[in-house]
Amino acid sequence: MSDKRPIRPFMVIFSGQAFSLFGSRLVQFALVWYITATTGTASTLAFASIVAMVPQVFVGPFAGALVDRWNRKLVMMVSDSLIALVVVVLAFLFSTGNVQLWHIYVAMFIRSLGGAFQWPAMQATTTLMVDREQLSRIAGMNQSLQGLVAIVAPPLGALLLEILPIQSILLVDVATAVVAVGPLFFIKVPQPIRELTEMKGLKTILDDMKEGFRFVWKWKGLRFILAMSMLINFLMNPAFSLLPLVVTNHFNGGAVELGWLQSANGVGMIAGGLLLGIWGGFKKRIVTAMSSIIVGGIFLEAFAFMPPELFNVAIGCVFMFAVFNSMANATFFSSMQSVIPPEMQGRVFTILMSFSGGMTPIGLAFAGPVSDALGIFIWFRLGGVVISLMGVVAFFIPAVMKFEEEAGITTVPLEE
Repeated sequence: MSDKRPIRPFMVIFSGQAFSLFGSRLVQFALVWYITATTGTASTLAFASIVAMVPQVFVGPFAGALVDRWNRKLVMMVSDSLIALVVVVLAFLFSTGNVQLWHIYVAMFIRSLGGAFQWPAMQATTTLMVDREQLSRIAGMNQSLQGLVAIVAPPLGALLLEILPIQSILLVDVATAVVAVGPLFFIKVPQPIRELTEMKGLKTILDDMKEGFRFVWKWKGLRFILAMSMLINFLMNPAFSLLPLVVTNHFNGGAVELGWLQSANGVGMIAGGLLLGIWGGFKKRIVTAMSSIIVGGIFLEAFAFMPPELFNVAIGCVFMFAVFNSMANATFFSSMQSVIPPEMQGRVFTILMSFSGGMTPIGLAFAGPVSDALGIFIWFRLGGVVISLMGVVAFFIPAVMKFEEEAGITTVPLEE
């Protein structure tokens, strides 16, 4: 008699969340474009990015601790519903002509706050509903989904803005949230059994957070990977934020050329996810992840030294970087999902997300002055070298190569 978990219930949830992600990206594009069209200033866009980032960075660890305590299915349902409710209010303000810039900022903040709970709940739920040997393929599917949304949502959003009022576009997010929440009413999501004292609330939320930090700190391989992620975010997010200037100043291009590069990145994410989904990676996941990081860094470095007349080759380099970046991300997540105890995953994932995400505004603060002094490509050149070197060094660090073995696999009984 097989003890394999049926994959169909999870795929129904995954499909619903995919629609919700698409709706969210569509609305995000519409709001960013509205801010751009009405203000035309970089400061307002930068502030919008910070507002949307703050909950992920600072609320994340608290959200992770709560997700590990609460019913994860309920967390996903409430988070998606809260985001939809905020969008309904914002659509009403647009339709009545009463919307102000601060309304949009507040909506972005609350939407990000909901995402700070929804994302770790979904990641932890995946572990409880999918067999370990399927986690790499599911992670690959998720990376492909991210790439597909990155390709489709912006141009579709631009098209809809030409033919529909913005309040109608906002309601798309409400419809996709219904698609995401609806199936959760009928599908059972297993819960890890917590200790009785924890269930009675004798431990505080801060105790849970400390436990999460201790878990991460004691795991040497995870500490190294977290440091890698922080450094990559510090270098790469500013680099890609400067991509429009690379197109105009170096490749002498315009919006079309920028679109080609962004599309290459999105298509590469899909290709990397599909490749990992079909192949599954090496038997040892960490080998797949570090090998992908090395190769991705090489293609990024090639892009950084590409002459203006070889723009088509530059597109190929961005595509290949995205392929291997997608494979590395998916493999890391599937590795952690397979070895982190289910009752700890909410805290661990949000700690990783908060620390990594927190490097983005720091990198953005340095991006302008450093680029003015050393050139726009300095971020890509430095990033490519550092990324590849980190991947190479990782092969000589036993704690990293024994990443999964060091963590151990904790079998946690599930509530029936």
